[in-house]
Amino acid sequence: MRDDVHYRARAFGPDARQLSFLVVNISAHGLMARCETPFETGDRLRIVLPVAGAVVAEVRWWLGGRLGCQFDPAIDLATYYELIAGLLKGK
Repeated sequence: MRDDVHYRARAFGPDARQLSFLVVNISAHGLMARCETPFETGDRLRIVLPVAGAVVAEVRWWLGGRLGCQFDPAIDLATYYELIAGLLKGK
């Protein structure tokens, strides 16, 4: 299950350049975001999230400015619940 959010995250691509990155939904295992930078499946990103800090995510798909990523490793549930509570409170 994913939670809908609207969070502008600091994110860094495989070349370590900072990206314009809008998280639109998230789970403990991954996220979907909007980002105009094109990616290849398997690219690894570093995404800075509240509570969880910098997480590594592998791009699973990219299509027209949207991408799906899988966290490596997944965010533990206690941290995830604290993260999502903060993101939803900020809406």
